[in-house]
Amino acid sequence: MLGLLLTNLGTPEQPTSAAVRRYLAQFLWDRRVVDLPRPLWWLILHGLILRIRPARSARAYRKVWTNEGSPLLVNSLRQVEAIQEVLDHRFPGTVRVELGMRYGKPAIGAALRALREAGAERVLVFPLYPQYSASTTASTLDAVAAELKGWPWIPELRWINGYHSDPGYISALARSVRDAWQDSGPGEKLLFSFHGIPKRYFRAGDPYHCFCHATARAVASALNLTDDRWMVVFQSRFGREEWLKPYADETLRKFGREGPRSIDIICPGFSADCLETLEEMAQENRSVFLTAGGVSYRYIPALNDRGDHIDALCGLIERSMTGWLENPANLPESVSARNIARKRALSMGASD
Repeated sequence: MLGLLLTNLGTPEQPTSAAVRRYLAQFLWDRRVVDLPRPLWWLILHGLILRIRPARSARAYRKVWTNEGSPLLVNSLRQVEAIQEVLDHRFPGTVRVELGMRYGKPAIGAALRALREAGAERVLVFPLYPQYSASTTASTLDAVAAELKGWPWIPELRWINGYHSDPGYISALARSVRDAWQDSGPGEKLLFSFHGIPKRYFRAGDPYHCFCHATARAVASALNLTDDRWMVVFQSRFGREEWLKPYADETLRKFGREGPRSIDIICPGFSADCLETLEEMAQENRSVFLTAGGVSYRYIPALNDRGDHIDALCGLIERSMTGWLENPANLPESVSARNIARKRALSMGASD
């Protein structure tokens, strides 16, 4: 049995101040996320941030919470289900897929233990962050190592560090933009919004900034956009220090005043829709742009469990498991995975 551990950032269990406080306490204590000296940061975190921020964040979560739960968890579980279905058809009884969140539940440790119980002797760790960053991908690997250091026997491990320029991923992004343009045509400018990191992390050697721009260039090229038709911005900054620029909210405010007046915005760093895409970008920054004078603002959803996205992820998984996998069903690789993913996406009413 082979194990596939899919991971993402995580989410509070409920859109309440108490649940958000527990989640933020774990998230913001990670040295990969905030690297300030621990005694100073403990005082700031517990003395100020965790007293104020949970209530505000809980209100934001309530705006996007669904009957099924947190959008990130719901979308991630759908991705797991879709990928498991494709792999079951291609490699029957060979791969067990589990979801682990870096913060909150289901935890990475619990997912790894589930794979162990299933008999997985080889595990591929796949953080669903297309653009590698120490604050996301490396932090995930820290959590895997922390769990495994207590195991008497450790499975053979492989991991995917990122896939910012993978052709299948780029193609799925470009296709999602074309799908959005089908009904009413493109806006004057397409913004690629990525989650920000402190600028000093980039200066210290984190390649995330470069990978974001590489993704945007590749998608713009696939869409045949000239340089004046697209732009990279960074969202979700936290604290007072300088983060990667230009900032999304400031850019949208300026565009609302001065033009362009019609904007399309996509967030290629998020493999699944979540608070940062659905509340911050689809709602809050829409208001920023329109209030400043903008006319048309369209958020293009994350790839979620689109058929072409699932097919791209499965391609990455299969290539990363080279030498581990066999194809007992003798199915054509380029046909079976795509057809299964496409059928599933269409049955759920998703665009493909």
